[in-house]
Amino acid sequence: MQIKQVEFIQSSTSLENLPKQSLPEFAFVGRSNVGKSSLINMLAGQKNLAHTSQNPGKTQTINHFRINQRWFLVDLPGYGYARRSKKQRSQMMQFLRDYLLKAPDLMNLFVLLDARIEPQKSDLEFMQWLGLNEIPFTMVFTKIDKLSSHKLSKSLRHYREEMLKTWEFLPKVISTSAVSKSGKDEILAYIDEILKGI
Repeated sequence: MQIKQVEFIQSSTSLENLPKQSLPEFAFVGRSNVGKSSLINMLAGQKNLAHTSQNPGKTQTINHFRINQRWFLVDLPGYGYARRSKKQRSQMMQFLRDYLLKAPDLMNLFVLLDARIEPQKSDLEFMQWLGLNEIPFTMVFTKIDKLSSHKLSKSLRHYREEMLKTWEFLPKVISTSAVSKSGKDEILAYIDEILKGI
């Protein structure tokens, strides 16, 4: 698949004002500063589609982009650390979970994980919650350009070992780099495969 047309539709702060148009949705989520905005910009082939920031927790709304008039790319708020109060973080997590549970057109959630760091409790618990609620998701490792192939293999193996403590089998895994554009074709091909099966 090639992304030929990208339109920003809207930012939503509640489920009530999500776009009324019904299109298949592919959402992206991850802990603060995981490189989500950079990955979205890389996929879309645009520099400033999603705003990157040095400050964790920049995305605080649900942002819909219509792709090729065919599907929505959904940029979700990050979870985990951010410069917000515990109450604000809890509210943001509830907003995120409500969307994931109630979005009728959500086809797949891409969960972004920083390949450079150890499996984080917040990521493992979030993916466990997704599994329990039968929300289809893909593990997307980011920033692989910052690791040697040996260290990347070690990091992926560590995640696999950690998750297999509670999972019978693991979801699809894609390794990416917004710098080298690694993983771009694989993500878009996977989206295309799901769309063809609808």
